Amino acid sequence: MRTSNPALSDKAFANVERSGPPMTLSGTVNKTAMLLALSLITAMITWGMALESIEAAQNGGQMSPLLMPLMIGGAVGGFILALICVFKKTSAPVVAPLYALSEGLFLGAVSAFFEVRFPGIVMQAVGLTFCTLLALLMAYRSGLIKATENFKLGVFAATGAIALIYLVNIGMRLFGFEGMGFIHDSGPIGIGFSLFVVGIAALNLVLDFDFIENGVAYGAPKYMEWYAAFGLMVTLVWLYLEMLRLLSKLRGGD
Repeated sequence: MRTSNPALSDKAFANVERSGPPMTLSGTVNKTAMLLALSLITAMITWGMALESIEAAQNGGQMSPLLMPLMIGGAVGGFILALICVFKKTSAPVVAPLYALSEGLFLGAVSAFFEVRFPGIVMQAVGLTFCTLLALLMAYRSGLIKATENFKLGVFAATGAIALIYLVNIGMRLFGFEGMGFIHDSGPIGIGFSLFVVGIAALNLVLDFDFIENGVAYGAPKYMEWYAAFGLMVTLVWLYLEMLRLLSKLRGGD
């Protein structure tokens, strides 16, 4: 069950004992919905705060002193919580909701900044993200797309390559270099790169569906519903952010 999502890796069921009520598909879907709702709650907080701060700055005022700490804290906190959940799966019923709340703080502020520059882009990105989710779920359930070992290996390799490119770009910028311009460029190469990344992020959803189906078939314990929902949330957050980046490039943004 290889998957490029680190939360839903092929080792996720290692040393997991089958005891108590088993994991179910409906339970996983319900918990995924709960995580999305939690992230929306905190996203609304930083969304409103960011819009007010941007308006104040445009009128010569000051941005809210809480905005950047909440935004950065949400991103860093979400990353730390994700690591905890990956390495201690039994903590998922507690950590997964906290992760969703943290990511919401980050996503709300980021979305507001994009929205101010490109009006309407957030609803477009949200719509495309969930349309992609539903389309791939239907394709997976119908057998049109099958998570074969070669398919999993290809997506895993592509995801790893993207992560490496992003890490190298961050490292270059930290040391004062210009970085890889095509990542942010709105020209044909930049748009092509974003299309590729969006495609790979979307294909990770197929691997996540496969992981969840295998978990149900394995009879994994109930807490794995939270863990699987958390893993799916990780992919959806990544896909949404890449949708924002792609749409901004198509509108001529840097």
